Amino acid sequence: MNRPHRIALALLAAAAMAGCATTSPDAAIAPVREQLRAATGTDLARWPQAQAPSAEARARLDALLAAPLTQDGAVELALLNHRGLQAELAELGLAQAEVAQATRLPNPGLSYGRTTSGDEIEREIGLHLGLGRLLLMPLARSMAEQQLARQQAQVTIAVVGRIADVRRAWVEAVAAEESLAYLRQVHEAAEAGAELARRMAQAGNFNRLTLAREQSFEADALLNLARGERASDAARERLVRALGLWGEDAERLALPARLPDLPAQPLALTDIEARALAQRLDVQAAKLATAQTARSLGLTRTTRFVDAIDLGLSRSKTNDGHRSRAWEVGLELPLFDWGDAKTARAEAIYTASVHRTAEIAIDARSEAREAGRNWRHAWDLARHAQQVVVPLRQRISEENLLRYNGMLIGVFELLADARAQIGAVNAAIDARREFWHADADLQQALLGRPRLDAGSGPAAASTAAEAGGH
Repeated sequence: MNRPHRIALALLAAAAMAGCATTSPDAAIAPVREQLRAATGTDLARWPQAQAPSAEARARLDALLAAPLTQDGAVELALLNHRGLQAELAELGLAQAEVAQATRLPNPGLSYGRTTSGDEIEREIGLHLGLGRLLLMPLARSMAEQQLARQQAQVTIAVVGRIADVRRAWVEAVAAEESLAYLRQVHEAAEAGAELARRMAQAGNFNRLTLAREQSFEADALLNLARGERASDAARERLVRALGLWGEDAERLALPARLPDLPAQPLALTDIEARALAQRLDVQAAKLATAQTARSLGLTRTTRFVDAIDLGLSRSKTNDGHRSRAWEVGLELPLFDWGDAKTARAEAIYTASVHRTAEIAIDARSEAREAGRNWRHAWDLARHAQQVVVPLRQRISEENLLRYNGMLIGVFELLADARAQIGAVNAAIDARREFWHADADLQQALLGRPRLDAGSGPAAASTAAEAGGH
């Protein structure tokens, strides 16, 4: 086999390798969906069209909205419906297209020349190809795939952050609805007490001071009810935004009447640091970025001399029928720039990436410990309020009702005792709300928090681009 044939075969092999990279966005989205399914047990739906979800996603969305929405149902609905998530998936498709572009065979250059020397005319056709980029295509492709994997990890972390936001918004909305329902009951009781006091004052059985106190309590109850309605409306709208609902779907959203009960037993949090380091997606992304930076450092050292190699083929023909073929290789002489500055830059980026990865791992351990302790404290507080404080207030109310039935106290003493229960019930609702917030924080702490500075950052990507782009 002669040399031109061997060169042609090498070019065909490189072209075949470049053609393996697909431009389909599904190839980039599939690993994210699998990682989310393994980490959270939820699936991430991609809209086949930009304007509407698939028929299966629409049917599932309608089923979720047909009943009071649970916390897990809210997460599933957001993953099916939120346009921001669809935008992030579309950006992954863009990254996949960039990977495919980075692994494409470089376009050759075509030249045509015509030389006249007396009666002799020579025509020359030349084909030129950047040999350095061709030789480095396997390394460039590997780096591009690592960059895509890093972006996939970052998108997964962002989706986990959105899931945590949905959980918190759901807790706030349900707690606001539960508090509003209780405030309505308080206002009804206060309104009845104020009306009774007004009638007794008209009959001459009440003085003006006692009447004013009952009316003041009714006015405060009405004010608190208005504030509760405002808080409930705001919490519902925050949940609607987190779910990506609008129009008729937003109107159909129904929530449970109260927050879920506490877990019967506290979680075992002895291995929480190890679980965080094994599961946290930001730690995995930082490790991936550091490995990519190390790879780019090796590529930078390799390309110090080979990225300026050019290969050219030419064929010429004179007017007397004489034909000639030639090939040439061009090499840039490293007389002034030996590439040491590029290598030093890559080494500095790698050193910073190692320290950044260690920082993220240390922070992950601390955040996991903090979230675990906060979960346990919130569970203890909510359990105490639910099993001790509220039952004691109910027992006091039952005793006062017995005293009222025995005509030992009057109706207004009974109403005053009912008012004293308001603080205990509100405190129990707030304690459950804080616990479910702590539960959402713990789940996110075990999976990772969005970090824009994870790993080596944009500098490593630019180094990789420089290394593979010559």
